[in-house]
Amino acid sequence: MLSRQAGYEELYRTHHERIVRLCRLLLKDRSEAEEAAQEVFLKLLRASKEPLPGAWEAWLTRVAVNMCRDRQRSWWWKGRKEDSMALPDIHLSSNDPTPEETTVRREERERIWHFFRKLSLRQQEVFVLRYVEGWSGEEVAKILGVTAGSVKQHLFRAVHQMRKALGDHV
Repeated sequence: MLSRQAGYEELYRTHHERIVRLCRLLLKDRSEAEEAAQEVFLKLLRASKEPLPGAWEAWLTRVAVNMCRDRQRSWWWKGRKEDSMALPDIHLSSNDPTPEETTVRREERERIWHFFRKLSLRQQEVFVLRYVEGWSGEEVAKILGVTAGSVKQHLFRAVHQMRKALGDHV
């Protein structure tokens, strides 16, 4: 059980950036992601009064994914245009690249992002949780409320589609 003030603040500091990044990847919109993340932490504040089974990190991730799903299913979400500036800045390496390398990396990231958006929503969720967030297949299954076999199937299809679209250059 968290002490209401200190525990909440520590969880917020530790996980806020990660939850916003997760929401940006799933929602494709910077401001919507910030708003969804704030709602996630409001739920945490309410829930921190009572003990929950499992780890808070997994709980926050599950709530964030569900929050994004709920937004995508809502009537006002349909028909929205994707925020073209929503390409998340996920830095995987930074050995002082040259301007040319920076441009090539940006173009490659945009290309990957474009094909990632063509995956089904479930495939996007599984892919992000497994490869960006680093959860195991079983943890992803628990977070999404599906079987481990379903996670494997969606992950296989997502990776296969990405490789096919990108020509195995990634």
